[in-house]
Amino acid sequence: MADLAPNHHAHYRQFSGIFGYVAGLTMIIGRGRDARLVADLADLDATDHIVDIGCGPGTAARLAGRHSARVTGVDPSQPMLRLARLLTRLRRPKGEIDWLCAGAEDLTTADDSVTVCWSLASVHHWPELDAGISEVKRVLRPGGTFIALEKRTQPGATGNASHGWTADQADTFAALLTAHSFTSTEVINRDLGRRPVVVVTARK
Repeated sequence: MADLAPNHHAHYRQFSGIFGYVAGLTMIIGRGRDARLVADLADLDATDHIVDIGCGPGTAARLAGRHSARVTGVDPSQPMLRLARLLTRLRRPKGEIDWLCAGAEDLTTADDSVTVCWSLASVHHWPELDAGISEVKRVLRPGGTFIALEKRTQPGATGNASHGWTADQADTFAALLTAHSFTSTEVINRDLGRRPVVVVTARK
């Protein structure tokens, strides 16, 4: 049986209402290693403008803000963004952080204005992969970096264990980026403690 598409949870809609707050609270714990990994891969400095697509409660956005970077956290879930704003007020970073309620396919950031786009454990929820990739390409400056990180999963996994990418799904997403004229596309596997992840990086 063919592997599922990289956005195989595109119709998963349990991040609204009370469940959205519960899900957001669970994402606060244990995601710091993911955030540190993508920040290291992006090699952030004070001149960067980062767009964090599917930012959830804002863990990676706040980490980016510690590098004095400008950050835009994007998420279609209002409960996630409310948690992100609250936690950011409690742990105020040096950089400027804005929050946008939107999906990957509908960014409002200006053309060629962003140095780094990343999406942590989110691409498998994007409704439209081609539309999302096109938006990332539109907002990135020439030479800008896109990083997608997902939990590494096994073929045939179900339930929570399926929320992520198999090796084939990561390779398929990398090929999509190449088809959209991204360059230097790379698939990286890392083990973050007990959490195995796969990262796809590319440049505009």
